Amino acid sequence: MTVPASRPVGLRTTGPRAWSAPGSAARFSARALGPDWRAIDPADLDRVRAMLDGRRWVCLTGAGMSTDSGIPDYRGPDSPQASPMLYAEFFGSVENRRRYWARSFLGWSRMGLAEPNAGHRALAALGALADPWAGVTGVITQNVDGLHEAAGSDPVVALHGRIADVICLDCGTVRSRAEVQGRLAALNPGYATERPVGHAELRPDGDAVVGDWQDFVLADCPVCGGRLKPDVVFFGETVPRARVDAAYALVDDADLLLVAGSSLTVMSGLRFVRHQVRHGREVVIVNRGATRGDDLATLKIDGGTTELFTALLES
Repeated sequence: MTVPASRPVGLRTTGPRAWSAPGSAARFSARALGPDWRAIDPADLDRVRAMLDGRRWVCLTGAGMSTDSGIPDYRGPDSPQASPMLYAEFFGSVENRRRYWARSFLGWSRMGLAEPNAGHRALAALGALADPWAGVTGVITQNVDGLHEAAGSDPVVALHGRIADVICLDCGTVRSRAEVQGRLAALNPGYATERPVGHAELRPDGDAVVGDWQDFVLADCPVCGGRLKPDVVFFGETVPRARVDAAYALVDDADLLLVAGSSLTVMSGLRFVRHQVRHGREVVIVNRGATRGDDLATLKIDGGTTELFTALLES
């Protein structure tokens, strides 16, 4: 896709499984998406198309974007009960870190295999087809699964980081999750096979519900022996300023903000909706269920993100 010459800093612009989008609209036929497909009301779809037509727009996505990839959200009707670990809890207690890593070790066995769904791929294709005057100019995501990057969207601002990276809280070294996962597997032989994870136990940050974690052996930073943490923003932790600034730059460079699959419950996403409204620009929200930004939206559609983006690509 074409991006402004003043590309914001701090953006991830390539993905490990980049997908070639142009000319691939036929891949997204609704008929191929299975019996659970629920098309968006044609009148609502026409309203979205009319608002996007000839305009530059940026997409803000949440957990609802990845549910069709098998990653549940926190607040959907089928979501498991979840109490995410707070940053202060993780930072302050070795037992909390042991419990978290035991759960995350199992969650990664599922989440690390997730693939972009048709909605991710269609949004990436829309970006590849954009020009300097119209189309999607970038993605801001609250998700940590890396699926937008894997689908080929560019640029992507991952507000909450990427679960595929691990950071040392003491020296700041960043390592790949695959490497750390291998070390954890060696330190805890048989742990994953003895405790299989089902869908109802998986959480959107790669965490999982585990009852027996007290014997789990932690991996330390190989550089300094310090404390390792997935390089994602925990609840109670602040989003790095550079990412926030990069996201605002994308929002301010576009005419319209489209929110897809987010309840906007946390301020990290809602702030961009409020910013857009303060500056007299329009907001479209597409989500299954109510969101915290509904009263601010120019248009709210109750529907799924896969249905939306595949339909927009085929039009």
